[in-house]
Amino acid sequence: MATRDRRLAEFDGAGEPPPGLAVEVLCEDHSGTYQLPFACRYVEGRWRNNEAGIAVEATVIGWRLPRVKHSGAA
Repeated sequence: MATRDRRLAEFDGAGEPPPGLAVEVLCEDHSGTYQLPFACRYVEGRWRNNEAGIAVEATVIGWRLPRVKHSGAA
């Protein structure tokens, strides 16, 4: 359970994200928790893949603003 709680704490979005905002989501199934490898938007009560517009068929348990990815250290 510690891993689930730790991951959930990293996805600190409360309620629904602002309309039209692409966010990172944390999902859960019988195997555990995992982050989807693509950004999602919450549209009319459903999570959708931001690029393809396809509904996410997973149980989303948390969301967060996208994290800035750094390309190598100077």
